[in-house]
Amino acid sequence: MTEKQKPPQTPPPKRPRNGDNKQSNPNDQDPNERFRQAFNRSWVWIIIAVVIIFGYRMLANPQVASDDVIGLNGVAEAIQDNRVKEIVVQGDDVILSLSGSERLRSRKEAGESLLDSLSAFGITEAQLANLPITIEKPSNSSTIFSWLVMILPMLLIFGFFIFIMRQAGGAGQNRAMQFGRSRARKLDEADRPSITFDDVAGSEEAKQELQEIVEFLREPQKFAALGARIPKGVLMVGSPGTGKTLLAKAVAGEAGTPFFSISGSEFVEMFVGVGASRVRDLFEQAKKSAPSIIFIDEIDAVGRHRGAGMGGGNDEREQTLNQILVEMDGFDSDTTVIVVAATNRPDILDPALLRPGRFDRKVVVDRPDRLGREAILQVHAKGKPLSADVNLETIARQTPGMVGADLESLLNESAILAARRNKRSIDMDDIVESIERVMAGPARKSRILSKEERRIVAFHEAGHAMVMALLPNTDSVGKISLVSRGQALGYVMPLPSEDRTLHSRAEFEDQLAGLLGGRVAEEITFDEVTTGAASDLEQVTKLAKAMVTRYGMSEKLGPMQLTQGDTNPFLGMDLGERRHYSEEIARSIDQEVRRIVEKAYATAKSILTTHQDKLKLLAETLLEKEVMDRQEFEELMGLAVPA
Repeated sequence: MTEKQKPPQTPPPKRPRNGDNKQSNPNDQDPNERFRQAFNRSWVWIIIAVVIIFGYRMLANPQVASDDVIGLNGVAEAIQDNRVKEIVVQGDDVILSLSGSERLRSRKEAGESLLDSLSAFGITEAQLANLPITIEKPSNSSTIFSWLVMILPMLLIFGFFIFIMRQAGGAGQNRAMQFGRSRARKLDEADRPSITFDDVAGSEEAKQELQEIVEFLREPQKFAALGARIPKGVLMVGSPGTGKTLLAKAVAGEAGTPFFSISGSEFVEMFVGVGASRVRDLFEQAKKSAPSIIFIDEIDAVGRHRGAGMGGGNDEREQTLNQILVEMDGFDSDTTVIVVAATNRPDILDPALLRPGRFDRKVVVDRPDRLGREAILQVHAKGKPLSADVNLETIARQTPGMVGADLESLLNESAILAARRNKRSIDMDDIVESIERVMAGPARKSRILSKEERRIVAFHEAGHAMVMALLPNTDSVGKISLVSRGQALGYVMPLPSEDRTLHSRAEFEDQLAGLLGGRVAEEITFDEVTTGAASDLEQVTKLAKAMVTRYGMSEKLGPMQLTQGDTNPFLGMDLGERRHYSEEIARSIDQEVRRIVEKAYATAKSILTTHQDKLKLLAETLLEKEVMDRQEFEELMGLAVPA
């Protein structure tokens, strides 16, 4: 056949992916769904069976429906009146044929003859001897019907009970024979998520560590040539929302190997030994698919420090942890299974779990800096129409401390707000409003304050803003608002010029003065204080105590950390703290905390007393406008507005 005569080749069928409209294998169907369908079909067959039985009974004995049922005394009267032509005995049933084709039906005592049953009514043997009596076997239909009447309700109750157990079992996974099976979700090529490392921003070091793991599985020869062995495990540590699970999804999307995903809480059940059995089953599945990756989210659910709980060595959680330790680095260590785990509580994990050979690498997924936040915003801004006035760099500066989950929620709230306002694109006002919603909550315009309360709130927020603007080591004032949000009646939004990792004592002292500015403004204006400063006082006390006990910023007590981090993980955060100082030192701590707070209070009072005219001007302007941005505030105060 020539080149031109070759028939066109049919392309191979594409492998179906999740969500495709495909013909699935019946064996891959959900067992609970198969049972539900069979159970629904069984109702139809049961109804058909009952109809057939009743129909057969009626057709087999059509005369029964027309027979009159009488007692044995009626049978005796008919015999004595000579009206009986024939008697048919079928088991315990007695059928009388009378003159004129009339039939009567009765029932004798079980186990007795007809003569014995009728002798009590005066019927003699001679009277029965003159009548034709036929003995017949009882009908099979009546026997089958009797059995079905007894068995059918039991079958229905049993089937209903099995149906309820299947429903409560979660697709058949909680059945008695499957307690020890792993619940890990295996992600193959068809199920692999579409997220890659390009969709992760703000954690470059963590991405690099995990990319090496993926590269190790793809090209193990390159590393084996230099004598490198595959890492046993990678532990991702970070605050909630920093992107640990997102990084795991990226690993699953990038890896060309099977990926098993499970949560730490899915190992432990109320039955003894189930957790360890599930761990064994998980690693057996992973070894069969090796090289493969196992991802355990929230591993602290089973990886807590052993020996500190109430269960002792027989505690179910500890048995599960022991099995994980053995599987990761036990006697059989020649496996190509990598365990990736995530937690935000590394301080409570067991030391045996953290040692090299089990988790060889600890990847810290930290809060992103300004550049990281800008990169995260660029990732989440894809697919969202942004106006020309939107500046992601400015948004990144206004969101210090926010993690990836916060920034994703921020842009999502902006899109929802723009859609609610019937806009075609998201502008800067929508994003600023969303920042305030994420940080302080939605605006509570329904909260109505009296004229006097609004005046107090205006001077309170003006006091915060004045002290923050006039001290050298505080953040700039980004916005002042009298609109209630969440629990706050008003707020001052700071605008940091840069992200700070290290904080000095002077910064903390100025921050304390800024927090106390609202209470001081109330005192010098109204000669009275209110409960509006309750949240400020809580932050002030906590920060002043940390300066003394954690950061060693007290001249009297010196560079000592008096609050150490050796708390009991099984007790409360404060309940488990150990005091490493005497009552005399405790008294000195209280005195130093009071001295720091009083110094900050005096600083704020001095500033507001000196600039009381500007305080009044700012408060009156706030009462008129309700909201002031940075430029309006600095122009009103006569401060230099940065370019």
